[in-house]
Amino acid sequence: MIEATEFRNALGRFATGIAIVTTMDDRDAPMGLTVNSFNSVSLDPPLVLWSLDKSSNQMDAFCNSGFYGVSILAHDQQMASNLFAAMAEDRFEKVQWSAGQTGAPLIDGALARIDCKTEQIIEGGDHVILLGRVVDIAVSDGDPLVYYGGGYRALA
Repeated sequence: MIEATEFRNALGRFATGIAIVTTMDDRDAPMGLTVNSFNSVSLDPPLVLWSLDKSSNQMDAFCNSGFYGVSILAHDQQMASNLFAAMAEDRFEKVQWSAGQTGAPLIDGALARIDCKTEQIIEGGDHVILLGRVVDIAVSDGDPLVYYGGGYRALA
């Protein structure tokens, strides 16, 4: 049997970018969280995925809205990453954002802002995998916010 701590430690050896994934709940309130479980899936059609813990208090919003936004963070957006990783109630009051084509909140200043319609929700152990069809993108230049071994890193 693989121990959870050992598994997490092994996965921490894979450097990832950091993104904030967002949606709107059934009261039109913005919801979002920091993830590093984001991946591309397909170019044709353009598909991406990310995973959400089934115990998340945002589970219903993401599974029921039909859309989500992915903001891939720049190196100077560590504060936003930490904010959306915490359980803060006023996350969206502390960052600049604008609504995408689907209505998903997208974080200003991100290296990429990817607007998606939820294509499929797949069971995956203690998580669900949200597969999304990309409907709009915006890209900026800059250095990424990188996470490795339990901490933020800079590219060499």
